[in-house]
Amino acid sequence: MLFNSVAYLIFFAVVGALHFALPHRFRWLLLLLASYWFYMSWNAVYLVLILASTGVDYVVSHRMARAPDRGTRRALLLVSLSTNLGLLFVFKYWDFANDSLRQLAEATGLYWEVPSLDVLLPVGISFYTFQTLSYTIDVYRGTLRPERHLGHFALFVAFFPQLVAGPIERASRLLPQIDVVKALDWARINSGAQLFLWGLFKKVVIADRVSLYVDAVYGNLDFHNPTSYWIATYCFAIQIYCDFSGYSDMAIGSAKILGFDLMENFRRPYFATSMTEFWRRWHISLSTWLRDYLYIPLGGNRHGTTALYRNLLITMLLGGLWHGASLNFVIWGAFHGVLLGLSRATLPFRDRLYERSEAPSWVRDGVRMLITFHLVCLGWIFFRAETLADSLQIIRGITGFGAAFASPFLYADVLVNAGFGVIVLLAVQVWQERFGPVRESLVRAPIWVRWAVVYALVFAILLLGVETGSQFIYFQF
Repeated sequence: MLFNSVAYLIFFAVVGALHFALPHRFRWLLLLLASYWFYMSWNAVYLVLILASTGVDYVVSHRMARAPDRGTRRALLLVSLSTNLGLLFVFKYWDFANDSLRQLAEATGLYWEVPSLDVLLPVGISFYTFQTLSYTIDVYRGTLRPERHLGHFALFVAFFPQLVAGPIERASRLLPQIDVVKALDWARINSGAQLFLWGLFKKVVIADRVSLYVDAVYGNLDFHNPTSYWIATYCFAIQIYCDFSGYSDMAIGSAKILGFDLMENFRRPYFATSMTEFWRRWHISLSTWLRDYLYIPLGGNRHGTTALYRNLLITMLLGGLWHGASLNFVIWGAFHGVLLGLSRATLPFRDRLYERSEAPSWVRDGVRMLITFHLVCLGWIFFRAETLADSLQIIRGITGFGAAFASPFLYADVLVNAGFGVIVLLAVQVWQERFGPVRESLVRAPIWVRWAVVYALVFAILLLGVETGSQFIYFQF
């Protein structure tokens, strides 16, 4: 059940109406059943994985809280890690690891015949696995008390607005909200609906529209020239941002209507002036998770420069692998790990260069943004291309070597239709960067202005939105 579908709108309207009609003590049960139904609309069998993860972590967390010593707590934490990461490995990484070992065996003349599983990847498994792992790790560290109510904990794991693609919430933030009595708040519903509408606009008017160009070029590389590669790569940068941040907006908006506050997941990442800043603005729930549960436990920056760069590289390598079981994602993660290290190493030099320049600050910041954006786009090539060979072909192409025929304007109608949405997005983001959230400005605006904006978004979605109901990119992770 996709957010950008009529089925979801009907589902959410029914759940929302029942949610506020029921007494508070029954609402968690409604939301839990709705969340399970929502997930089962993709594949009912895979609900077993969520139930298994929920059950194991509930039991483990309570036993950790009663454990007499650190060794016992560590053993119980290992049970949680083994269960959750084991399920993730089997369903997401087994075939990748198996194929890699087979290729290595063949290269060394050895025999390898371990069968592939060839199973369907459970939707959202990377997200809810990280979410429930953060809970058990926090209980192990003693920074969180285990949740006594099994139903509330199950809802934390499976809460449908953010179940399949985040934001990856922390138990300390989401669990207490389940206990709060939520009155029907029309201002909150209005704010959540506007955010949902904005996310839907980004998805169907921009992301799905530019994807037509991206798919045409990346799906047939031999038929395109360097200019097409450049345009398609820029378009993919727009597509993945609008697709994923659009999902996040719709998730946060849906939760807000129901009375829950989810964390911000994107903060205008393409305005970043360094790679370090980019990761403070992009997929914030994942980047902070990797920082708190991987980078800092590895030692962070506490053990010297060499260890710092090593920890950055390991963190981003595993972050890349989290996104997908392929060599391209490993390279993408390593690429960002190297860039983060270089960003740290060159910061004093770049700051001196910035201060010595006589150009206006907006020019200096603009140059930094352009450099950062193009480095990010270079990484997106590995993220989007199907194979390493395709990635290298595109990189050769954008430098002017190889490839050849089609005009980059073969799909001009796609670019023109997407152009309106991109212009609106850019205008909104420039406003947000300078003056703060547009929604806060709209609250202070006359009511006719607010309704005009809503009607304009609805009109644009109906007129320019792609009607295929395409899946969100991050559902595959």
